[in-house]
Amino acid sequence: SQIGAVIGPGGKVIQEIQASTGTIINIEEVGDKGIVNIASANKDGIEAAVKRIQSITHVPEVGNVYEAIVRTIMPYGVFVDFMGNKSGLLHVSEISHARIDNVEEVFKEGDTVKVQVVEIDQRTGKMRMSRKSLLPKPERKKNENGEYEDGHGEDGPPERERSAFRDDRGGGDRGRRDDRGPRRDDRGPRRDGGGGGGRSGGGDRGPRR
Repeated sequence: SQIGAVIGPGGKVIQEIQASTGTIINIEEVGDKGIVNIASANKDGIEAAVKRIQSITHVPEVGNVYEAIVRTIMPYGVFVDFMGNKSGLLHVSEISHARIDNVEEVFKEGDTVKVQVVEIDQRTGKMRMSRKSLLPKPERKKNENGEYEDGHGEDGPPERERSAFRDDRGGGDRGRRDDRGPRRDDRGPRRDGGGGGGRSGGGDRGPRR
């Protein structure tokens, strides 16, 4: 399926590869595959041609790690190029385990960064990358009693609980807000006793009118 990409319009791509690497390249179809044969008296030329062709035909998969180059910096992350003609988004949340407020303080265009593919949109082919997944996790802190401050054991919070765990840390004590619910319900009967309950029991107002 990628023979055309290797050959290029009018053979432009394959001719350029042969000229720059000093090789002779032939491509033939065998069944459902394209077989590339590269010949040269120079081993370095062959290796250079192989690398060029692999950069064209390589299909990234989730979990692959690449050396990438930062091409565009945005407030929400950076777009990186890798394997010559592939690109992906390194979102600000995937740059580091620590919070990043200003992406431009971490990267500048042209920087080299090692990234891992964490998601590929099957419909569009767009890729989401991560640098954070390749960095060691920060050490979890213990309190004076030797217990982890996040309340979990040696293995940390289970993966399925981590999003909720982050929400609790960022959103304050939601338990206190939930506790106020019953107290509001308790006040209802006291209002009824004072003659103000008609507001919540509309059926009683008819006879009084």
